[in-house]
Amino acid sequence: MAQVPAVPKLTRARHLLRTTLLGRTDPTAQMAASERAALALRERRIPHETARQVTFLLPMVGPDHVGDWEAVVARLRTTLEGFVAQDAVDWRAAVCCQSRPDLPDDPRITYLPFTNPTPGNDKWRKLRVLCEGLPDLVTGPGYVMSFDADDLLRQGTVTEMLTRQKRGGYLVQSGYVMDVATGDIGLADTRSLSAPMRKPFWKLCGSCAAVYHAPSEPTSTAFLAEMTQHEHRMFPYLAALAGQPLSPLLRPSVLYMLNHGENFGARRGRVGYKTRFVQRYRIDDRDILDTLKGEFGL
Repeated sequence: MAQVPAVPKLTRARHLLRTTLLGRTDPTAQMAASERAALALRERRIPHETARQVTFLLPMVGPDHVGDWEAVVARLRTTLEGFVAQDAVDWRAAVCCQSRPDLPDDPRITYLPFTNPTPGNDKWRKLRVLCEGLPDLVTGPGYVMSFDADDLLRQGTVTEMLTRQKRGGYLVQSGYVMDVATGDIGLADTRSLSAPMRKPFWKLCGSCAAVYHAPSEPTSTAFLAEMTQHEHRMFPYLAALAGQPLSPLLRPSVLYMLNHGENFGARRGRVGYKTRFVQRYRIDDRDILDTLKGEFGL
């Protein structure tokens, strides 16, 4: 199963406008499955209960698809250790892969086996396995965030989510991109007069949306399973269509690492412009860089 194509922008705008003006948009057979799932969730009008935890879903590339499995596992451990180091304990993480990697010894970390032999990029099939496994992973309301197995979470981010209790969830509007080959770090954020071509983080990286999830509601699980079949640039639209608009986190909260040798994007020839992005918006302030190293565990 390949990644589901994005819905055209004009179609998205039309659906959101109709929902805003008329209070609803009726699902049609021509809509993507994710749009129909979003509208089904919107129709349920699930009340926001206090979110108890943040659950991270990590699809991990299998050992047969990489050149250096041990290096991939080491990056995964660094990602997971960033969760363990959070000053809030109320988080969960689930890793889905063909082979069980060496995981930190923490009961909050779960491994889900992946047995689908279909060839090709299986990231989205793994995300479906992870989402459909949510009823067994979480028992109370919280936020669910798909997270790449080589990205890093900033210290204090779980605390922010559970303290602010935003109804729909959160969007990583501001974040960092690190070129591992050079060690340079660039800031991704909304455009400004001084940076008119800058892009927000959620347009660059899939570890960008934490969506409110009610595990007692099958429509909530179904929505996440369909939403994650798309590219990450669809996440804000689908969340809004579902009646769960995402609120930006208050500071740059995720670090996306590229050019480390095993990026999915490199295999598709889609890393070059991100490398140039890092150089264009590179951070040179030594004090800022030292702070980032501490808060991201670099």
